[in-house]
Amino acid sequence: MQEKYIVTAAFPYANGPIHIGHLAGVYFPADVFVRFLRKKKKNVLFISGSDEHGVPIAIQAQKEKKTPQEIVNKYHNMIYNCFLNFGIQFDNYFRTSKKIHHKIASSFFMKLYKNNQIFQKTSNQYYDPNVNQFLSDRYLCGICPYCKEKDAYGDQCESCGSSLSTDDLIHPKSMISGAHPILKQTQHWYFPLNKYQKFLENWILENHKKDWKINVYGQSKSWLEQGLKPRAITRDLTWGVHVPIENNKGKVLYVWFEAPIGYISSTIEWAKQKHTNWKDYWKNPQTKLIQFIGKDNIVFHCIMFPVMLKAYNSGYILPHQILANEFLNLENRKISTSRNWAVWAHEYLIDFPNQQDTLRYVLLSNMPETKDNNFNWKDFQRKNNNELVAVLGNFIQRNFALVQKYYQGMIPNHGMFSEKDQNMLENIQQYPKKIRWFIESYKLRESLSYFMKLARLGNKYLTEEEPWKRKNAKRVPTILYVSMQIVVMLAQLSELFLPYTSQKLFGMLRVKSCSWDQLENGKNRLDPGHRLGDCTLLFQKINNESIHQQIQKLHMIQKK
Repeated sequence: MQEKYIVTAAFPYANGPIHIGHLAGVYFPADVFVRFLRKKKKNVLFISGSDEHGVPIAIQAQKEKKTPQEIVNKYHNMIYNCFLNFGIQFDNYFRTSKKIHHKIASSFFMKLYKNNQIFQKTSNQYYDPNVNQFLSDRYLCGICPYCKEKDAYGDQCESCGSSLSTDDLIHPKSMISGAHPILKQTQHWYFPLNKYQKFLENWILENHKKDWKINVYGQSKSWLEQGLKPRAITRDLTWGVHVPIENNKGKVLYVWFEAPIGYISSTIEWAKQKHTNWKDYWKNPQTKLIQFIGKDNIVFHCIMFPVMLKAYNSGYILPHQILANEFLNLENRKISTSRNWAVWAHEYLIDFPNQQDTLRYVLLSNMPETKDNNFNWKDFQRKNNNELVAVLGNFIQRNFALVQKYYQGMIPNHGMFSEKDQNMLENIQQYPKKIRWFIESYKLRESLSYFMKLARLGNKYLTEEEPWKRKNAKRVPTILYVSMQIVVMLAQLSELFLPYTSQKLFGMLRVKSCSWDQLENGKNRLDPGHRLGDCTLLFQKINNESIHQQIQKLHMIQKK
């Protein structure tokens, strides 16, 4: 049976736009990995979608005096258009507000319910007497018990990053009316995570100690060491997937429970469109499920979702690899959507038109793979001007100019290769092999670094060989032949990291995308006599004024 891949990128929450932290943490890395698999000619399904239920969306709807559906429509379209504009190519981009998802999530709940895999329990929950409504985590704010931040939410403190419960808050108050809440009894369904403690200890601690990233394994291990407890899978809310049991008005499935089912719902929708069987992916032991998430989603993807699949007991595959990056800070401060301290993806596209690859390059090179990293606008400018423009773009344009000048845009017939030339041609062929190793080891930042290393190597070779000097006239065709092989290799490799640049390069070189095996076997070379296309500008310098405007924009927002 043919090996398949399902690659999932965490569903962005549709209560606001996406920012550079989302792109660096999840979506650009996932896109690089999928582009690599596609170039390897693997059978890969790349899915994501908008997470469109839950309290924050209900709160946003109240703020904007709109319905929750209007809110998610607005932000779903904004987010999806950003992904398209940055060249991220999902096979299916889904929405959890779709009827097909409500149906599948409900059936998932009902099977667990009928098989006695969930139970009902009465508990005390905060209640706002002014508006007659129960208050779940995001409807509550108060003082963080750890850092004393005054406006911590009932599930997390955005100031120190601590995970909280509503019981942890000091002096809680309602986000709706500002009233001090009271405790009132309510009934909910709970999932007995504790029953699956041994299963998870075996699956994670025994099977994935060596192949999962340290942060993913470490956080999962910490949860297991604390001991798992039953967790509510329903909440008091009107917006969401309604609990499919009679006389349960005002109760919906908790987002942590129903949103991951969206990966399956998205696959089922895609399979219907393609007239194929979704079970060939989700219930096929030859399928590898690779999940890209933010580190705040580790517990849901490593603990809860696998247990849900196990409890459903219907042959679902479990994740092969779960990849969570750390957080990306902005100008040495934690990105905060509530405080508007962020670089928004849709605004970047307006402020820096046709420079999507610049942001892709900077964020991938700053990817917080092993620890929190930082984005600042001055570094963005330096990486663009000193690396993309001065190294990659400069090397390619020098070659085109020289081939045009001496050979009217035709790849010359090379002479005898010197030892240096031969070593260079052999060295070039090592780059796709090394980059493959980095990507298959999930070291995506290093794979990009190695790609740029090839451009630096090309610049060094061209500068040292000096084909523009009369004394090297006899060597010019050989030098340019070798140097142009570096250019075409860069064009093919850039398809992973810089999709818009690669398309420009394919047009300039008059070549097509080739498979990864062809790259490693050296079948992508430019033959003597091959005619080049017109050379176009790949990257443009970013001036100080543009950077100053972005820094001012950040600080002006903070003053409001």
